[in-house]
Amino acid sequence: MNILIISSNNTGCGHKSIAEALMEQFKEIPNVNAKVIEGFDTNGILLNTVSKSYGFFTRRARVLWKAVWNISLKKPELLTKLTERTMEKRFLKILDEEKPDLILSIHPNFNAPVLNILYKNEYNIPFITLIADLISITPLWVDRRADYIISPTKEAKERCIKFGAYASRVTIDKFPVRSRFYNDNVRKNPIINDDPKNALNFLLMSGGEGVGNLGSIAEILLENFNCNVKIVAGKNSVLKNKLENKYSEKYGNRLDVYGYVNNVNKLMEEVDILITRGSPNVLMEAVASNLPIIITGELLGQEEENSYYIEEKRLGIVCKDYRNLNDSVQRLLSENGKMLKEIMESQRKYRDPEATRKTVDFIVKVVSDFKLHEELDDINVQLERLV
Repeated sequence: MNILIISSNNTGCGHKSIAEALMEQFKEIPNVNAKVIEGFDTNGILLNTVSKSYGFFTRRARVLWKAVWNISLKKPELLTKLTERTMEKRFLKILDEEKPDLILSIHPNFNAPVLNILYKNEYNIPFITLIADLISITPLWVDRRADYIISPTKEAKERCIKFGAYASRVTIDKFPVRSRFYNDNVRKNPIINDDPKNALNFLLMSGGEGVGNLGSIAEILLENFNCNVKIVAGKNSVLKNKLENKYSEKYGNRLDVYGYVNNVNKLMEEVDILITRGSPNVLMEAVASNLPIIITGELLGQEEENSYYIEEKRLGIVCKDYRNLNDSVQRLLSENGKMLKEIMESQRKYRDPEATRKTVDFIVKVVSDFKLHEELDDINVQLERLV
């Protein structure tokens, strides 16, 4: 059984994390060969180069990024046509080489274009879309020709139906998270007092591209609380150097600054509170780690409603203006950390260590059912010939 996964490492680290979570589980199933391809490699030099500018857009040109998002909302067919024209020849070659029994797309840019190519060239291959956002989805995620759309939330499913998907073809499975973020050990409630031995530990993240007011947030915490702070600046090496030059001497071993790391799960295990933007992967990894969350911002467009979801499910709190962070932390810590403990309990009820395995089992079953139907169709054809 060959499964072809269309993803991208160019547009942030979220799709890569989802692909890794899925691949972990596919590898556990006998006779299943899953392969991930970089979707933008099929688009040629121009679109591949543009896709690699994601970090620049999200760090330095947020308004322009919002404009691109709005185009995907109002004129998704423009992006679809461009993507299809630039990828068809290369994608057909991949189909010929890989001979997939199912195609799984985890990136919005490749749903309608791939389905158009399949239909145009008379390929009968099951196609599934797995949505990589929590609520704020673009119509690019939805094509009613898909055999199934896997949605991580009820809210995203409702958007899919609004954009034209058949309700019966939209299934809900929780967001795929890599297994290493689930820890069997119950996270201990922090001791809240002024003893340096009991200092709170904060982790500051802003996605793999390193955007946001991380330095200012760290300063607020270190000046007002008995705490230590770890900052992950991601791929933004300029930000990492700036933070180290400005704060390391002042705060010494109370502050650690990292660049891009591969052990976020370990950092999450070592801290008491995560402060981050509304990146769905980071948020769901924190929930899997049973780590309370404070959201201080989001990318315009696809992350704007994630804070609502986190608060509504009592998985964390939102501080819309980082200058009010002092008050937000005080809320969590008041009454001996009552709200902090409530959030941790809600996370334990919400998370599901088997969620990604269930998603993979569903995908494999779709392939098995499709093959069974094909075999039955062949038998019926042969019987008709005999008659």
